[in-house]
Amino acid sequence: MTDQVLIFDTTLRDGEQSPGATMSHHEKLEIAEMLDDMGVDIIEAGFPIASEGDFNAVSEISKRAKTSTICGLSRANFKDIDRCWDAVKHAKSPRIHTFIGTSPLHRAIPNLDMDQMAERIHDCVTHARNLCDNVQWSSMDATRTEWDFLKRTVDIAIKAGATTINIPDTVGYTEPVESADLIKRLIAEVDRADTVIFSTHCHNDLGMATANSLAAVAGGARQIECTINGLGERAGNTALEEVVMAMKVRSDVMPYGTKIDTRKIMNISRRVAAVSGFAVQFNKAIVGKNAFAHESGIHQDGMLKNRETFEVMRPEDVGLSGTSLPLGKHSGRAALRDKLEKLGYDMGDNELKDVFVRFKDLADRKKEVFDDDLIALVRQNEGEDDRLKLKDLTVICGMNGPQKATMVLEVDGTDHTTIATGDGPVDATFNAVKALFPHDVSLQLYQVHAVTEGTDAQATVSVRMEEDGRIATGESADTDTVVASAKAYINALNRLLVKREKTAPGADSKGIRYTDAGE
Repeated sequence: MTDQVLIFDTTLRDGEQSPGATMSHHEKLEIAEMLDDMGVDIIEAGFPIASEGDFNAVSEISKRAKTSTICGLSRANFKDIDRCWDAVKHAKSPRIHTFIGTSPLHRAIPNLDMDQMAERIHDCVTHARNLCDNVQWSSMDATRTEWDFLKRTVDIAIKAGATTINIPDTVGYTEPVESADLIKRLIAEVDRADTVIFSTHCHNDLGMATANSLAAVAGGARQIECTINGLGERAGNTALEEVVMAMKVRSDVMPYGTKIDTRKIMNISRRVAAVSGFAVQFNKAIVGKNAFAHESGIHQDGMLKNRETFEVMRPEDVGLSGTSLPLGKHSGRAALRDKLEKLGYDMGDNELKDVFVRFKDLADRKKEVFDDDLIALVRQNEGEDDRLKLKDLTVICGMNGPQKATMVLEVDGTDHTTIATGDGPVDATFNAVKALFPHDVSLQLYQVHAVTEGTDAQATVSVRMEEDGRIATGESADTDTVVASAKAYINALNRLLVKREKTAPGADSKGIRYTDAGE
């Protein structure tokens, strides 16, 4: 028995089986490289017999992998196993993974009785072992398989040459105590169980996948099969980030080590979400947007004094720059003062009290209050005026371009006029602003929403721009979409000009971030 737990990642196989999560060839290669770099022990790169594309991806990943064992999946027949070997044989460390459903429900599908299935398991594992020294055998739906038959099949697989025995909870049916006891019994009662590694593969249908996987490890399993973000069939699988961080945080009761570089978790989580199209829910453990966010005034005050009061792990450990204290209606004065100081505003108690009253009023109407909102609140106190004001705009557009915008813009109290062209009326309008007030910013977002129905609907335009790490947003509404666009753009630009004076480059635009230095 070893305290080292092997991480077997099946994002590229089981994860990709999620409806709609299919990845391209290049995306699979990219994710595999990130998994290898992060320290994953075994990467199940795909199901080679499934398609020519899957075979090619597994084959190419096998050739490129630097440290990870590369595994392919195969059903219990020689054709699948041979195709799997052809795909993984180029790896420095290849593995064949063959499986068959052993529960009564699954035995009925190929119409095999127990003896016939036992014979097939023996023949297939033997065939795989003749090709590869590293063979994993899985008893699909093991947690609903009769104990005597499960014990018998595991014994057969070990004697046929399997080096890893996987005991999957294929439909998320079991619970933690059962998960631990099942592994304990197999290790105690199966002949030569001490010569193989027992593995667990848990699905999340009842929301217990991570708990079941960790319980199996407590029972003696030394490999956890999991996916990034818990991606997988139906409700998904055990999430890699959850089991790894749970073992790290609770090492007092789970003294199991892994090779995973946890600082790379957030980066790969976001990339898998992007390529699979499966967004990570905000409140998901470890990698969700809100995993290290605190809005409650009591929580924020505690975090400002000692981060350990409301966090059991450090955001830096998973690749984040620090904690976020988003401001909302539950936030208190301590968080507001701290945020305003980071925006460059040093306020006395009376001034802060006045801003706090208006902040609370705004927070009751908005889900989250951003930096730009706070700057606007403070500027109401200071009586600051916008440096840029739209005085007049006429746009000519149609099928025969280029489109033309004539604009009058007040800059620091003086009116300036120009005519600019562009690829469309909005582009021409933005070019006019740039001509009258030269600037070099990156336009990150431009969105138009109709507030009401009909051709006379009022349009709300949102703009987000970035300059040297500073981010500013602007919004405006008008029945003329182009006018709304101009006002939103100028609004964002005005806010960015304030940020040039008030914030350092790279300052966060949505919350407060902290480092171990205790900023």
